[in-house]
Amino acid sequence: MLEIDGISKRFGSTVALDGMTFTVRPGELYGFVGANGAGKTTTMRIALGVLAADAGEVRLEGRALDAASRRRIGYMPEERGLYPRMAVGTQLRYLAELRGRSAAQAREAADRWTERLGLAERRADEVQRLSLGNQQRVQLAAALVAEPDVLVLDEPFSGLDPVAVDVMSEVLRERRDAGAPVVFSSHQLELVERLCDRVGIVRAGRLVAEGAVAQLRDASAVEVVVDAPHAPPGWADGVPGVARTRDADGGTVLTLADASEATLGGVLDAARATGPVHEFRRRRPTLAEIYRDAVADHGSEVAA
Repeated sequence: MLEIDGISKRFGSTVALDGMTFTVRPGELYGFVGANGAGKTTTMRIALGVLAADAGEVRLEGRALDAASRRRIGYMPEERGLYPRMAVGTQLRYLAELRGRSAAQAREAADRWTERLGLAERRADEVQRLSLGNQQRVQLAAALVAEPDVLVLDEPFSGLDPVAVDVMSEVLRERRDAGAPVVFSSHQLELVERLCDRVGIVRAGRLVAEGAVAQLRDASAVEVVVDAPHAPPGWADGVPGVARTRDADGGTVLTLADASEATLGGVLDAARATGPVHEFRRRRPTLAEIYRDAVADHGSEVAA
C-alpha cells in the first residue's frame, strides 16, 4: 500500500501542495487527475524522493519511505528521462542493474519488456532516433525493467497512438492484477474512467474528490433527460425540484435538487402536459463532467 499523508510543499510564495492525502491499495489502479499546475507531478516527485516535502509523510506498507524502499517503485516521469544517445537495450540493462539486478537478470528483463512493448527490433537504436510514441514505450520499459512492487506514472499515455494505448493499458492491468499499487496521472479522462478502480481529483494542491467512478457519479447532481418534442422553450421552469435546464441532442437535460419520487413525478407530469414524451431517463455524468464540476470554482485552473 502506498500512502500519501498530509503532504505540503511551497515554492516561494506559491503553494504547490496543501495537505495532499490519498492511498493506493495493492492490486488497484488509481487515476490522479487535475489541471496543469494542480500538484500532480509535485506529489509524484515527492513520493520518489526527487523533491522534499515541507510537511507530511509518504509510506509504503506502513513504513516511511527511505532510499531502500524507493528502489521498489517504478517511476515514469512526464518529461523524457532517458539518455537520448544510448541504445534502447543497453539503457534498459543499465537501469535494471542500477536497481540491483544482476547482468543476466537485467538482460532477460530488458529483452522481455522490449518484446512485450513492441520494441524488440529497436533494441540497438539510439533513443533519440525513435518516434515520440516509441520513446514513451521505452520509458515504460524503464519503469518496469527492475520488476518494481509499485508503479507511479506521470502522463504515461501522452503521445501514444491507439494501438500503443491498448498495449500500455494491458500492461497496467497486468501489474494491477499481480497485486501492485499503480497510480498514474492523465488528462485523458475517458481513458481514466475506463481503466481505473478509483480516481482522485486534485485542485490547487488538495484532493477535492475521490472514489470509484460509480461512487462519484452517485454523489453528483441528479440529471434526467426528457424528450418531449412538442414542449415549448422553458417548459420546465418553475417545476418544483428543477435547479437548471439545458438543451441537448434528443431533448432537454434537467438538473434536479434530488431524485425523490415526488420530484421525478412532478417533472414527468410537466413533460406530459406538453404532449407526448418519447424518453424520460436518468442521466449519469461522465468523469469529464464530474471533473469540471469539481474544479468549477477555480476557473483559472480549468483554463490552464
